[in-house]
Amino acid sequence: MSRDDRQLIVDSLKGRTAAFGELISRYQDRLFNTVFRLLDNAEDAQDVVQDAFLHAYQSLNGFKGDSQFFTWLYRIAVNTAISFKRKQRVAVRWQGSDDADSPVEPFDDSADSDPGRALERAEQAQRIQRALNQLSAEHRAVLVLKDIDGCKYEEMAEFLDVPIGTIRSRLHRARLELRALLEAQETGSTTH
Repeated sequence: MSRDDRQLIVDSLKGRTAAFGELISRYQDRLFNTVFRLLDNAEDAQDVVQDAFLHAYQSLNGFKGDSQFFTWLYRIAVNTAISFKRKQRVAVRWQGSDDADSPVEPFDDSADSDPGRALERAEQAQRIQRALNQLSAEHRAVLVLKDIDGCKYEEMAEFLDVPIGTIRSRLHRARLELRALLEAQETGSTTH
């Protein structure tokens, strides 16, 4: 753990809320990006990240320092997102158009940019996100952590608090399921 993080944690435990505020500003964007990929909804992601920071603050005296602070915080955020996703699956929720929540592609002004190509990439990203949305929270989490965030198996096992063998198994099944969902979309056998 960095000396700076350690000092901010010590200061936070002494009741200096500005120190914990510094930890929040240091890590909130990284956490938000991952949680957003897991939930595919900016408002829900903001709520989950806020809940994760609240939980971390309340549990800060239990942080032993045997891992990086960010690793501990990341685990809390991912598990909070998975719990949120499970609860969301049970609740019936009306959602508006898929386009309203879709991330906006950044403008590419490079010489070789082609509007048709950009549209294809955006459509492919939407197909992948729709397929990801159909996966279980556990399968979605391992795909996002490995294939989008580029985490190592050891990190993923630590974040999710499961053995590496479980990570490998979930990842294999998640990739198979994602491939099947994408193939079904291409043949038109799924509805959106």
